[in-house]
Amino acid sequence: MIAASHWQMNPILMALIATCGTWLLTASGAGLVLLTKSVSQRYLDASLGMAAGVMIAASFWSLLAPSIAMSEAGWYGDYGLAWLPALIGFFLGALVLLGIDRILPHLHPRLSTPEGPSTSWRRSTLLVLAITLHNIPEGLAVGVAFGALGRLTGAAYEAQLGAAIALAVGIGLQNFPEGTAVALPLRREGMSRARCLWYGQLSAVVEPAAGVAGAALVLAMSAILPYALAFAAGAMIFVVAEELIPESQSEGNVDLATMAVIVGFCVMMTLDVALG
Repeated sequence: MIAASHWQMNPILMALIATCGTWLLTASGAGLVLLTKSVSQRYLDASLGMAAGVMIAASFWSLLAPSIAMSEAGWYGDYGLAWLPALIGFFLGALVLLGIDRILPHLHPRLSTPEGPSTSWRRSTLLVLAITLHNIPEGLAVGVAFGALGRLTGAAYEAQLGAAIALAVGIGLQNFPEGTAVALPLRREGMSRARCLWYGQLSAVVEPAAGVAGAALVLAMSAILPYALAFAAGAMIFVVAEELIPESQSEGNVDLATMAVIVGFCVMMTLDVALG
């Protein structure tokens, strides 16, 4: 267990530091483009699968479970409705991501046809937008997890701090291959290494902004905290189901990608239980 007394700082500042770390790991992954023009397809598929497993586990242990626990401690629990904020928040998170997915043009790395409204935007812009859509709920989740600390004390604070740190570490680990997945396709199309690195890291710049916004929101309105935690979980599961798992299996490495999901889930579960 992590001692709360060692970590007493502003939750918004903690969210900013954590999401800057996840952004830097994305940039590090994109930095592989400086060393090579391509990596194994099996590596990319396994990385996507592992990212999916991390996000699934994080959605429960770092977000949904705390959401339900907080609801149980209030009047929701008194009336047997502790599950309600988690249900509403989770569904709304997925619904909002669906709406953004429909109205914002973007292009997944392995597709040739953009999704969303027709546009004349360049392929590089559409690729970055696709990963940016992925990174918004990740940054929001980390921010909300740290923002929750402002409403907790004692053992509850320590447990939530561990969960927030575990979430940031897990998101950071799976951001490394995401940076690679953006930069390398652009390099194969003939873009310069420097521009590939720039676009690769640019996709995660949104994470610190989303993290700070999430932390500030739950600090300002404590009543929405259980909903906000579940909202972030729903948004992340939408990304997993709509993007990560289908893409990880699109090149035929189905068993490898599936086992990578299991490994990612186990890693995130272990981090969360050990730190929380």
